[in-house]
Amino acid sequence: MAVLTVKELSKNYQNIKALQQVSFSVPEKTVFGILGPNGSGKTTLLGIVMDVLKATGGSYSWMGTQQESSAEIRKKIGTLLETPNFYHYLSAKENLVIAAKIKGHGIENIDNVLKIVNLYQRKDSRFSSFSLGMKQRLAIASALLADPEILVLDEPTNGLDPAGIAEIRELIKELNRKGKTIIMASHILDEVEKVCTHVAIIQKGVLKTVGPVNEIMATGTSEGIKNTVIIELAADDNEALKNILQSSNDVNGIVSIDNYLQITCNENISASAINQYCFNKGIVLKMLSEKRKNLETRFLEITGNQSDK
Repeated sequence: MAVLTVKELSKNYQNIKALQQVSFSVPEKTVFGILGPNGSGKTTLLGIVMDVLKATGGSYSWMGTQQESSAEIRKKIGTLLETPNFYHYLSAKENLVIAAKIKGHGIENIDNVLKIVNLYQRKDSRFSSFSLGMKQRLAIASALLADPEILVLDEPTNGLDPAGIAEIRELIKELNRKGKTIIMASHILDEVEKVCTHVAIIQKGVLKTVGPVNEIMATGTSEGIKNTVIIELAADDNEALKNILQSSNDVNGIVSIDNYLQITCNENISASAINQYCFNKGIVLKMLSEKRKNLETRFLEITGNQSDK
């Protein structure tokens, strides 16, 4: 069952089209990444489905409930849409007591959520003494107070150092293992690849592709997108190797890197086929490696390496 379904969602700011008929569904118990450059429409999308912004067109539903009657459902969704905003002179636990009262939740779950985010030992420490990663974990603890089945996080690792990013990454994965569905917007490709099970890529308000991360990286899933294979290879005479590769219709690009060449080929071409082609042309390869495609490679293929700024 889909936790969230958006249908042809659009948002205009006068002449600016922040979202253009975006449609996708979020399967339950997944970590669903909404990926795109800054200014691509990610935060606008989250603002609409959390009823902070009004859409220009289209609709959305939580758990199959239409947006007009989903207010009660949204109250059961844990959200982190802004920079953590707590009282610096109060302790972690005191801040969560205030957050619980503002949100209309009881305080009985505070110790438990502090344990979940690994801050229980620091529950009496002032917020001002926390690192950025700890502050972000406390914000996630606040979002967990009602024990929601769904978490919506906007750029949860933004501004954190590598240690803080690792902390949030492991926390998100652990929450997902416990059965929670997590929807997170991010512009950091590496984090999405390491954390998310599914991804929707948005550029300039347009949905470019959506699906499981492993399928997005393995195949071209959007109409008009040409998938490629990356192969690294070398011979005793790399200049001669480059010349014969340039005559192949299956090689789309060649880059010289140190003592080897990196080529991009059509998706139906394997490393063994390139090896056979070179051998037939009289060149014996001394190095041949087909690189695993990562999300960054697919992202650049899909978006055309263009910034949304």
